[in-house]
Amino acid sequence: MKEFLVETFADHRNLIVFLHVISAVIWVGGMIAIRFATHQSLAMITDPKMRLERAAHTLKRLFTIVWPFVVILIVTAVFMAVGLGFRAAAVDEFGNVIDEYAMSLYNIVHIKEAIWMVMALNLGAMMWRRRKAEIALKAGNLEEAKNMLGLIAQYMVPVNIALGIIAIFIGVVLRNAY
Repeated sequence: MKEFLVETFADHRNLIVFLHVISAVIWVGGMIAIRFATHQSLAMITDPKMRLERAAHTLKRLFTIVWPFVVILIVTAVFMAVGLGFRAAAVDEFGNVIDEYAMSLYNIVHIKEAIWMVMALNLGAMMWRRRKAEIALKAGNLEEAKNMLGLIAQYMVPVNIALGIIAIFIGVVLRNAY
């Protein structure tokens, strides 16, 4: 499997890096647009039911767009982590550290991967909450829908935006490490 990842990355390096970067841009950029542009516009709708319906629909559209890019981001991260040889430069075949600087970079790779995985789990939770809000809206339970969507807007999306910006910065650091 390692050989496949290394060879594929070597043969398609530019495409893999491009897909990784564009996936991060679409995911994080989409959340920024939703939180700081769309959310503000939705708040101007005076009818509470209509506002919640529009918010649920907007989030559904965002999640439909971004989840394939989340998958692409995670897959390309694996190709890059293995293909760029972070582990091979850091430890020998027995797991002994052979280069402290390379080991620090290898650890940073894991931190970045962990951030994206936390973001993916948070996205899954947001998708679940949005679906629950939609069900509540259909049942006429505006309070439940508001509670489900409110947590997404106030905390979940901002957390993912912050984590995404940190992960992108870490990616730039790793790209320029050698």
